[in-house]
Amino acid sequence: MGHRFAELAFTPAVLAQQEAFGSRDSYRRFFGGEPRNDRLSSAEIEFIAARDGFYLASVGETGWPYVQFRGGTPGFLRVIDERTLAWADFRGNRQYVSVGNVSGNDRVAMFLMDYANRRRLKILGHAEILEPDDDAGLAAGLAVPGYKAVVERAVRVRIAGFDWNCPQHITPRFT
Repeated sequence: MGHRFAELAFTPAVLAQQEAFGSRDSYRRFFGGEPRNDRLSSAEIEFIAARDGFYLASVGETGWPYVQFRGGTPGFLRVIDERTLAWADFRGNRQYVSVGNVSGNDRVAMFLMDYANRRRLKILGHAEILEPDDDAGLAAGLAVPGYKAVVERAVRVRIAGFDWNCPQHITPRFT
């Protein structure tokens, strides 16, 4: 065990590229030891609570990735516990690409950005689409007070691993 994000993302092809380009040694410390980066700490929980949006990647049955921006008021993405996130899925353009993708492959990647402070959190997890009849309490509890959009369902993500990313190439942007 060790750094869960690295164990999931650093496939044999990735390790070969790290070796070829000379960065492999700097990542060896990610492997071995106690499991880490699979449970949110207070630092991640505070960061997530302050976000007003994130990018969600899923993969369809054709093998093509799909990335969608999910936005709302800060705090719409909720930390349920140290390994679980959830949000209300509001009616949008009604294409249902992410919902359809997750129904066939539950693996997702989430990218949470803080452009102003040049910080980003990458999360890998397993998503579950919950229709209102599946867990009405969860869907209702995730609704944003005062927001008029219709909650169609809830999305729950069980975290498999996460990683904070280097700020080197993040362009500061301000709302």
